[in-house]
Amino acid sequence: MKAAYTKPFLTAAIIILVDQIIKIWVRGHMSLGEEIRFLGNRGMLHYTENNGMAFGMELGGELGKLALTLFRIVAVCGIGYALVHLIKHKYHRGLIMMVALILAGALGNIIDSTFYGIIYRYAGLFHGRVVDMFYFPLLTGQFPKWVPVWGGEEYIFFRPVFNLADAAISVGVIMILFNQKRYFKHEEPEVSSPNSEMVEE
Repeated sequence: MKAAYTKPFLTAAIIILVDQIIKIWVRGHMSLGEEIRFLGNRGMLHYTENNGMAFGMELGGELGKLALTLFRIVAVCGIGYALVHLIKHKYHRGLIMMVALILAGALGNIIDSTFYGIIYRYAGLFHGRVVDMFYFPLLTGQFPKWVPVWGGEEYIFFRPVFNLADAAISVGVIMILFNQKRYFKHEEPEVSSPNSEMVEE
């Protein structure tokens, strides 16, 4: 039974470790706003920090930041409990691994928001900033003038800057959504007909 827990939790641990290694390297070798291009204008490391959720979304103010961090901690406890429940009750292995990815991503960002402020001496406990670095502006252009609201404005796809933890959460959620029927498949109980019962007697 212990072996069933090893793979998902080991996977989560590796993702958290790699995520933190990348963040520490970026923080130690790059300045805020600095870019290191590895796919020309279509892929780069772009060092940024945010106070909020995945892909740079935020809740306003110090109170919002504290609430978000505490919510993350509660959510991670819930996800961890759900992962143990899924393993214990032998759910689909794919579902278990995707929940492990989501757990790893959530924990990866919690480390930043909980401890980075203290470690790097710029804020208190629970008020750290999440380090983001991956930026892939694959498509850039300008909306035609006839497009409502955004007509004539520049567009960039994909605009958000993210980290490995964000990517793990996104992959986990997307795969669960796409594979709901397979992951949550259950056996229908066989209903015996009256005639079959008479034959058996």
